[in-house]
Formats: sequence, structure tokens, C-alpha cells
Amino acid sequence: MVFLLKTELNINKYLLLALKAIYGIGKAQAFLICKTLGVTKNFKVHDLSVEQINDLCKILNNSNQLFTNDLKKLHILTFKKLISIKTYKGLRRLKGFPIRGQRTHTNGKTAKLIR
Repeated sequence: MVFLLKTELNINKYLLLALKAIYGIGKAQAFLICKTLGVTKNFKVHDLSVEQINDLCKILNNSNQLFTNDLKKLHILTFKKLISIKTYKGLRRLKGFPIRGQRTHTNGKTAKLIR
């Protein structure tokens, strides 16, 4: 088992796809990480050596991005800020309505009933 940033990477998957399991890493970011690590996109996780795992940890720690819990906290704080200053987006989020201009004639009613 390989644990990286409090996330277990699936051993049988390719490294490119396994990195996408970490919250905050998408396809493009995973491809760049594989490229800087010096492995191909067809490289399996179980083929990683201990040195490569350490290099992978260093690459993720040295990047200026937020991952997992830090990123989730930032999203929550952003939503709370929108609600506290009573913006339109914040009030829509509070009521459970669509935020980005979607129609509410059919879909907004069910969203409101759930909350």
C-alpha cells in the first residue's frame, strides 16, 4: 500500500490515474508530476521504488498548491464568507438553489425540498 497525502493509492492502477484520487490533483497536474518524476504515464504504482515514493512526496510538498484537507478548508471558508457578507451566491447556496444561473422551474424545487 502506498499512502500519499492521507490518501491510499491503488496499487494495480497506473500512477497517472492513481494520483487523481488525491483531492486537488487532476489529470493535467498528475501528468506534470509523472513527467517531473521521470516516469511514463503507463507506469504502475506497485513498480514505484522507495526512492521514487520519497521523490514524489518531495515534489508534492514543494509545489505551491493545496491538497486534501487544506483545500477542503479553503472551499468551506470561501462559502462561509459568501454567506456571511450576504452575496447573491451565498444566499442561493444557503437556500439550496442553483448558484450559477441554472433554471429553477423544474430542478430548483426538488433541491429546496431536500434541505
